[in-house]
Amino acid sequence: MLHYPQIDPVALQLGPVAIHWYGLMYLIGFGLVWLLGRWRIQQGKTDLSMRDLEDLIFYCVLGVVIGGRMGYVLFYKPGDYLAHPLEIFYLWQGGMSFHGGLIGVITVLLLFARKRGKSLFEIGDFIAPMIPLGLAAGRLGNFINGELWGRPTTVPWGMVFPQSGDGLARHPSQLYEMGLEGFVLFALVWWFSSKPRPSGQVSAVFLMGYGVFRFLVEFTREPDNFLGLLAGGLSMGQLLSLPMILAGAIIFALSAKRSNPGSTR
Repeated sequence: MLHYPQIDPVALQLGPVAIHWYGLMYLIGFGLVWLLGRWRIQQGKTDLSMRDLEDLIFYCVLGVVIGGRMGYVLFYKPGDYLAHPLEIFYLWQGGMSFHGGLIGVITVLLLFARKRGKSLFEIGDFIAPMIPLGLAAGRLGNFINGELWGRPTTVPWGMVFPQSGDGLARHPSQLYEMGLEGFVLFALVWWFSSKPRPSGQVSAVFLMGYGVFRFLVEFTREPDNFLGLLAGGLSMGQLLSLPMILAGAIIFALSAKRSNPGSTR
């Protein structure tokens, strides 16, 4: 049994201004996307310019923040925020949803693609391989905050999180997510995108990969205490991941069909 190392969530204190590790992880995540995007542009993986990349990252930041917050409001606590609508803007109290952030980013990509005269999948296939490392940074931020811990376990690496208040050894599910949704997914999508693929398939692999990994990790993650387990004994994270897997599979299949038309009948 391990004990959570009690990392100070404040990375740097400048007078009254506190810089939190979680916020730094967001900056590191977007910084990694910028570095990888720059490399892909230099390698001729796209005809987008560096200015396009910088604009795209800026708009994606807005998509992540707005979409992530609205997703949390609508998916997790609609009743609470309906009763106290002003609290929607209390971002400092926490409460973000990956799936909501994904919807926000897809909306941004769609608008960006239309403005640049490109397809959604052309932009999506360019940026999808870079996203997982940003997700890994975010999950590390969750671990540093000591939040989103796992379910009780007897495995040797089970960890006691003081924030849980029960002294039970739990799965360090944040680290599982950092490994699977971050590093493993990055390796998978980056490898898949290293060769020319039909339009949409790189995006599809990202959607399916994240959905599957998140669905599996949720079996070790403690459900939100205000929701618990839902239909079929699944968590909200699992229910939201199923449409991702389905959408990715459909996009992949349709893309393959378009690139390999059947023989004449």
